[in-house]
Amino acid sequence: MLFGVNLDWKSETLDEHRANMGHAPAVAVEFSDIPYDRPTWEHTKSAARQIKQNGGALLLTLEPHGGLDTVSPEVIRTLAYDLLDLNNSGVAVVVRFAHEMNGSWYAWGQQPDHYKAVFRQVADAVHQIAPGSAMMWAPNYGGGYPFSGGKFAAAPGTEVYHELDTDHDGVLTMADDSYEPYYPGDAYVDWVGVSLYHWGNRRPWGNNEVTEPHKFIDMLTGTYDGTAGDDRGVPDFYQVYGVDHHKPVAIVETAAIFTPSRTGQSELAVKQAWWREVFSAETRQRFPQLKMINWFEWRKFEIEINDWVDWRTAGAPAIKNAFVADLPGWLRYADSVDACE
Repeated sequence: MLFGVNLDWKSETLDEHRANMGHAPAVAVEFSDIPYDRPTWEHTKSAARQIKQNGGALLLTLEPHGGLDTVSPEVIRTLAYDLLDLNNSGVAVVVRFAHEMNGSWYAWGQQPDHYKAVFRQVADAVHQIAPGSAMMWAPNYGGGYPFSGGKFAAAPGTEVYHELDTDHDGVLTMADDSYEPYYPGDAYVDWVGVSLYHWGNRRPWGNNEVTEPHKFIDMLTGTYDGTAGDDRGVPDFYQVYGVDHHKPVAIVETAAIFTPSRTGQSELAVKQAWWREVFSAETRQRFPQLKMINWFEWRKFEIEINDWVDWRTAGAPAIKNAFVADLPGWLRYADSVDACE
């Protein structure tokens, strides 16, 4: 299982992170707009240079904030040849295109047919022109689906709304499949991914609470039923896409919420309980198709709680030392990585 990092590149280099943690991440996550201009692509190239120096693979998350129509054949062709250049420089790339497409908060969200058509065009170009790169399909975890109230939520009475009504009862609820309408097809997808966070045990989020037992595995398998809600209507992501579709599964982002300004349990207690679930022996034994886990190593302002959150494991020596001590020996770092296999 590859162990990677979602790094705040503005505050820490990959080399600094490696020196602090004592290992080189097998995967490093970078975000970019698409379409992009040359200065924007220079940021991606800078990340790729750091990855080449430290080893591992680049997981490039591409966000079409102007909408799916902006991802033209010209834009796709430019991307494919830029990826080829990165591959030729010695950097393997996993492309996470338009992630969380089942959500209602992005301009590419809840447009299943349009999304799948564009994803397939991107995948065809990447597979043909830059075979040293791979395509990742990564929806948002389905708890809370259909995420009503978002700016880009599917409107009742529209064709898109009808497409998403998988149980054909006329309304969108968690009983509708939150993943399948958006799946582009096995020929176009090399990796499947999902982000699983511990945001707390009850709303409002932001309180410093130790996770409930087994929450990580329950979310991954669509069996979570706890104080945060009943998510048993969510499909079993691992079984459907890891086993039935035979795809390597990634936890693209994970971490446990700690809000320094608020009371509750200690930072170590909150974060350690979560990472011990993520890296448990049960995780390893039950999910052989789980091939990648990336920690979200950011301190950032979260609009959901209107406060600063420290998601990091490396932000304080005591937390970092406990984290490194708990990492299991079966994780793979950057010394032997081919993410595109």
